[in-house]
Amino acid sequence: MITQLNPPLPLETSKGPGLAHFVIDYGPESHLLWVVFLDEGGACWTVPNPEIRIQSNWSMRRREKVATT
Repeated sequence: MITQLNPPLPLETSKGPGLAHFVIDYGPESHLLWVVFLDEGGACWTVPNPEIRIQSNWSMRRREKVATT
């Protein structure tokens, strides 16, 4: 099954930041696959679920972690 995301989700991927426009679900034996258009260069990649994270968003309280010493 393929689902179009409306609005697209800003994600951090192993290839860099981008917007996910679709998610593909092949069922319980497979990872979700995210169809992401990268911010830099606009390349389109299908990224498996373990390699993505939602981008930080200060107003939604998803803040970047700051290293403590």
